[in-house]
Amino acid sequence: MRVDLFDFELPEANIALRPAEPRDMARLLCVRPDEALADLSVRDLPSLLNPGDVLVLNDTRVIPAQLKGVRVRGEAVAHVDATLHMRTAPDRWLAFMRPGKRVAIGDRIRFGHDAEACMLGQLDATVLEKGEGGEALLAFDLSGPGLDEALHAVGHIPLPPYIASKRPDDERDRKDYQTVYAREEGAVAAPTAGLHFTPELFAALEARGIEKQFVTLHVGAGTFLPVKADDTADHKMHSEVGYVSAETATVLNAARARGNKVVAVGTTSLRLMESAAREDGTLAAWSGPTDIFITPGYRFKFVDALMTNFHLPRSTLFMLVSAFAGLERMRDVYAHAISSGYRFYSYGDSSLLFRDDR
Repeated sequence: MRVDLFDFELPEANIALRPAEPRDMARLLCVRPDEALADLSVRDLPSLLNPGDVLVLNDTRVIPAQLKGVRVRGEAVAHVDATLHMRTAPDRWLAFMRPGKRVAIGDRIRFGHDAEACMLGQLDATVLEKGEGGEALLAFDLSGPGLDEALHAVGHIPLPPYIASKRPDDERDRKDYQTVYAREEGAVAAPTAGLHFTPELFAALEARGIEKQFVTLHVGAGTFLPVKADDTADHKMHSEVGYVSAETATVLNAARARGNKVVAVGTTSLRLMESAAREDGTLAAWSGPTDIFITPGYRFKFVDALMTNFHLPRSTLFMLVSAFAGLERMRDVYAHAISSGYRFYSYGDSSLLFRDDR
């Protein structure tokens, strides 16, 4: 499909730079096929679902994957930034380098330093491979838990570019850009639909008889990359690693078998479940990388409803929601959200989409 079909104009004023307080007071736009749009609050979520429905949440935990450092090549040094996006070994990460042209295979990069003096903490790496779009494979001098500890010492929370361009990250982001249920370290971007949940909201959902299950997909920095191709067929998705346990698959299959809905909290949960779904519409235990790219025409196998924030124009995520609820419908939904003052992107408001299979 033509990528320009997924374009729209978004005023700067609609981009959220901080989350709602409290989190579950964010707005929620409910979208059902053939029904009027409903302007609600995230706190209304329990009333929109039925007892026995199951929320599926991504329990990945964001790590401080944004690194600042210097490239050392003999006597020459240059400032470079790295955004880690996939771990490939205990001491190795794929990263997007900026500026990518400043690094070459064999270069040494010193993170936690500047060009004049050592900062507190240091983390050195060697460039092993270079790919397209500034991607590089870094081999760190530390490995395993030692590398993890160093990343927490020198790394920054990798705020999305549309926030980072407006302000630097701060200590508040270390809490704000993390779901309250995050536990499996490895993501370099938050599963942002989950940022709206609070202990109080979970209590209200439980009282309503709505269940919850957890899956893990370690969100990569590729989620922020724009689609530069003119046609969706020419866009390459970056892989992200995740897993669905056998126990979770059993619970979710039972829910659908009895006629309840499986509700993905976030596009990451949806992409993982659709990767793990069998052709017969049941879910299998699953582990590994996925680069599933969902565009209009895709036939969903497992997920019935999707809670998700509002996405960038021309993005793979806007393509996904257009596949789920219909392109023309989502263009109308986004026009309504913009004119009604909904806050967009990672720290913004949310929507609840019910699948349209037409």
